Amino acid sequence: MDKEVIKSKKFRNRNPNMNPNKACFYVGQTANDPDIRFKQHKEDYKSNSFVRRYGLSLRRRKCRRYNPIETREKAEKIEKKLAEKLRRKGHDVWSN
Repeated sequence: MDKEVIKSKKFRNRNPNMNPNKACFYVGQTANDPDIRFKQHKEDYKSNSFVRRYGLSLRRRKCRRYNPIETREKAEKIEKKLAEKLRRKGHDVWSN
């Protein structure tokens, strides 16, 4: 996501140890192709407001590595694990 996202108090509250030198990420899950879902976010269809306003692009390697995911339960676990991994590396993350 664009670094402008750090101006959001809600985003900052979710990332109290923000590192302005690291990239910001949205980590989500979808039953759709990731490209289609990103486009939906940008077009305001069932979108996350941070992705709609600040989303720049997909991290294609991450998408390929984790997709397709067989079940919603597995997708939720991967979403949580990936968000935590990115935070441990110092990134700021928004995830449901």
